Amino acid sequence: MGAKPRLRQKRLPAKLRAIREAFGVSQSEMLRRLGVEKLIDYTRISEFERGKREPPLLILLRYAEVAGVCTDTLINDEADLPAKLPSKPKHKS
Repeated sequence: MGAKPRLRQKRLPAKLRAIREAFGVSQSEMLRRLGVEKLIDYTRISEFERGKREPPLLILLRYAEVAGVCTDTLINDEADLPAKLPSKPKHKS
């Protein structure tokens, strides 16, 4: 009996791409904005946006910070990104 596959957020890839496109930058420039150009290669951005790979938590945190949203907005499939990015995060108290 094998392990069950891990659940994945279906909308995460589209949200990550929408953030990059909202800033009008290339994948290489997105790496610089995230401040992770020394940690990962720009091809990873494409893999994240296509759902081929899931970004590590550090990368998700950086996306959230750059976009001005809470991380739960990224990982919750029922939550939408704000119409305008960067936004001001609305953290729960």
